[in-house]
Amino acid sequence: MKLTKKRKAVAGLVDKNKLYTLTEASSLLKKVNTTKFDASVDVHIVLGVDPKKADQAIRGTAALPHGTGKTKRVLVLTTPDKEEEAKKAGADFVGLDDYVAKVEGGWMDFDVVIATPNVMAKIAKLGKVLGPRNLMPNPKSGTVAVEVGKAIEEVKKGKIAFKVDKFGIVHASIGRVSFTPEQIHENATSLLQVLSKMKPATAKGVYFKGIALATTMSPGIAVDYKTVAGL
Repeated sequence: MKLTKKRKAVAGLVDKNKLYTLTEASSLLKKVNTTKFDASVDVHIVLGVDPKKADQAIRGTAALPHGTGKTKRVLVLTTPDKEEEAKKAGADFVGLDDYVAKVEGGWMDFDVVIATPNVMAKIAKLGKVLGPRNLMPNPKSGTVAVEVGKAIEEVKKGKIAFKVDKFGIVHASIGRVSFTPEQIHENATSLLQVLSKMKPATAKGVYFKGIALATTMSPGIAVDYKTVAGL
């Protein structure tokens, strides 16, 4: 792919052979962004785990202190007795049979799916559609909940779900370019601290094998995990 003059110029600002501190990387991100829109800030974390082993297939949630900068559209699949609670908490779509049919038909105008435990058997068939997109409700990600109102509020405030992929990498959006370097730093730190606590006892060797921060279409900035508090 041919780089534009602007992208070539910013690529020169990043030393590919250097491990930056998280503070340096959080500041540099804004300088190397080339998009005119408020691009997403993403973190890519290579972990020393084997995702094929059940106890190393890391999955969980992290509460980002400054949110992601994006309003998440929440679909709640539940029985009528919980619908009012879901609507009051800010759910964008609430129901069951009609929405199950819509999703099966290809409708995907939502970012998070939350379900109550009593409907899981009924929505199990959605696994083949939602699973590959990491959207299937799961107790580990807090998206299967009896207290549906609380689950919705947490998502709206900035709680994110993450899952290690088949290559042992966790990809997550942790903010926008419009965030201050401090906000990016604090959000990244929160996620990394959660991951640190989830290190499997059976994982051997270096756990954080690589961390990179990047915005949409910007070069990645390698981060030295030793500069992150609490790791």
